Amino acid sequence: MLKMPQQEYIKFLREAEGCSVSEIARQVGVHWRTAKRYADQEDWNAALRKRKSNSPVMGPFMEIVDTWLEEDRLLPRKQRHTGVRIFQRLQAEHGFTGGQRTVLAYVKRRKSEMDLERAKTYERLEHPAGEAQVDFTTLQVSHNQQLLTYKLLVLSFPSSNAAFVYPTPAENQECFLEGMQQIFGQMGGAPRRIWFDNLSAAVVHVEKTRRAAVNGGLPTLLCSLPD
Repeated sequence: MLKMPQQEYIKFLREAEGCSVSEIARQVGVHWRTAKRYADQEDWNAALRKRKSNSPVMGPFMEIVDTWLEEDRLLPRKQRHTGVRIFQRLQAEHGFTGGQRTVLAYVKRRKSEMDLERAKTYERLEHPAGEAQVDFTTLQVSHNQQLLTYKLLVLSFPSSNAAFVYPTPAENQECFLEGMQQIFGQMGGAPRRIWFDNLSAAVVHVEKTRRAAVNGGLPTLLCSLPD
């Protein structure tokens, strides 16, 4: 078992530096599985269980491949592992003696399973036509060799992906009200309902009914908050 400073360093490399398990293992000088254990484990009281497998060839390497595939989700598509690259890494880094076809078949199956598992964790949100959502965002622009930061008030319609944007100097109530007025002018009207994600410039307080009272400058707007 690693000492506490080592465990904390591994968690730091994983969460703050975004290092892969292989990179952590090299930097800390520990076995790959040790790095994996301390990098991703959240419940330190949970007993570790070895994954059962009916595949004698891929069995010892399934956890390694799964980790690479999980880490790939954080990378641009062109930088992700191909099945052939995974086979090559298993040979070079872990002494894999099986065939390429075995690895390719496993990678294909696990990618399909992971896509299905990922789909089950998301609930589809329905946005009827005419409903909008509003929030501030930040935009950085390079001008005269200086990086300038601007605030943008964005009103978007999820149903159609249409959006209206107005630049503001800050995220306070005055800028919010001015921005909403300008956006309504661009639109030539107002949405049927607007969703605010606890936007402090708009929401005064959340009521027991999960409705939000809006700042007095917009008496005709009442925003509904998602559960």
